[in-house]
Amino acid sequence: METAFIDDQETGTETSTATEATAYLALCDQPYSSPSRTGKPPLNPSHFVPATLVESAQTSSDTKLLTLSLSPDSIPQDNQEPTPIWSVFVKDDDIQVERPYTPLEGVDESGKMSFWIKKYEHGEVARWLHSKQVGSSIELRGPMKTWAWKDDAWDDIIMVSGGTGITPFYQLLYHVFSKNACKGRLTLLHASKTPADLPPAHMMEFLHSIAEKHPDKFRFRVFVDSLDAPRQLKTKIPMDLTCDRIGKSALQDALRLKKVTPWWETLFWPTSVPAVAEDRRLIVLICGPEHMVNAVAGPYGRNYSQGKLGGILAELGLKSHQVWKL
Repeated sequence: METAFIDDQETGTETSTATEATAYLALCDQPYSSPSRTGKPPLNPSHFVPATLVESAQTSSDTKLLTLSLSPDSIPQDNQEPTPIWSVFVKDDDIQVERPYTPLEGVDESGKMSFWIKKYEHGEVARWLHSKQVGSSIELRGPMKTWAWKDDAWDDIIMVSGGTGITPFYQLLYHVFSKNACKGRLTLLHASKTPADLPPAHMMEFLHSIAEKHPDKFRFRVFVDSLDAPRQLKTKIPMDLTCDRIGKSALQDALRLKKVTPWWETLFWPTSVPAVAEDRRLIVLICGPEHMVNAVAGPYGRNYSQGKLGGILAELGLKSHQVWKL
């Protein structure tokens, strides 16, 4: 199932696609996963299983790093955990509402899953999660595929994220470099409002470490709107921090479209950017606030479908099959 989820992003509200309902009904027609000897089923998309909140760490004024633990009976087997990118639905028991969130490293052998979640003023489930204390029981169902990774389908994967929209890409990169499954080049352009709003330290350290160890395979650039930040940061500020938004120049560079033109040539001939070949094996993935998605790739369609390609990527000549809005 390749359905676009508005998943743990800075949209100001928590939303999921209308196709979620169709997918849910289709899943309900499938048989439930076989229960264990104790009668508890493993994590599955058809119905909810309980997990325990084992760690809750404040990472900024409105974000938390939450770690949930499944019981031994609910841990998916090795062959049951999907390839990235996938999410699980979390249910707010108080008002019976569910929203999807991306486990950063998937599910580990002990059944633990970590989530970086932002609290919104009108986000019911995120506010509910932020209020939970260690030891609380939280119900999950999934996994739900949000984008299908294929080991050898692309030569270039460019990821553009804003705020907590980085989580699907972190999951992808963690999988790729943990499994040594990278056959192409990957680039991540990430934007936060200030250095204080950057992802938690362990996420930044992992991304920087793979960029340093695999410079031919992975590039990582960080952008902030402002350098204003508290004096004490929990996240180390990267050396390549750019105080600007992710714009046309950064995307040209990520797409390897920039060409060096002698200054004197610009006096006689207008400069142009090479077009992206339609048959080039590349994909641009974007996940973040709607204003970012609109500017980079054009707005979503109805009910958060992919919609028409627009924005900077359309200006640069990309085609709809080369862009995916998560």
